[in-house]
Amino acid sequence: MLIVEDNIDAGRSLAYFLRDVGHQVEHAINGYAAIAIARNLRPDIVFLDLGLPGMDGFTVAREIKREPGLEKVRIVVVTGYGQDEYRERALKSGCDMHLIKPVDPKTLASLIDFPA
Repeated sequence: MLIVEDNIDAGRSLAYFLRDVGHQVEHAINGYAAIAIARNLRPDIVFLDLGLPGMDGFTVAREIKREPGLEKVRIVVVTGYGQDEYRERALKSGCDMHLIKPVDPKTLASLIDFPA
């Protein structure tokens, strides 16, 4: 799985938690790195922040979904942007779920095994 979060502490904390419960996790701090990692890792799920430096999460989601073999990857937005317009844009960008920070890591972990 891939965590895309520019807040290094938040991203690392989530990655440590998910690794501790047995998952392979990579962490990207910007959209460009996220796309490169996704191409190689082929994650089943991406936890994606929307407010990223250089390339926003909407663009990251679209680019990941355009990659051959990643069209069906589950993208869960985890963001501080809770307004309806952000939720709608995220869904239109190919994201599957929109969650508002802070999200309990156990909630995120439960989504991993939840059917798409």
